[in-house]
Amino acid sequence: MAAKKRKLTYEVILEPSDEGGYTVHVPSLKGCVSEGDTEEEALENIKDAIQVWLDSWEDVARAKGALVRQVMVER
Repeated sequence: MAAKKRKLTYEVILEPSDEGGYTVHVPSLKGCVSEGDTEEEALENIKDAIQVWLDSWEDVARAKGALVRQVMVER
């Protein structure tokens, strides 16, 4: 049975790049960075980067014997 998908929301920082276009990163996901020629493209690209980051992070954590759990907080 496939795992239930959940919707996650992350704050991202979008900055103009010196070379043109935009760089975007997710402060809460160390090393999760992407870019795009426009704001819209950069924001779409970071969605893919987040997906890859989350998939690889869980695999690495489990390979090291870590337990992966979820907690919920309300603000």
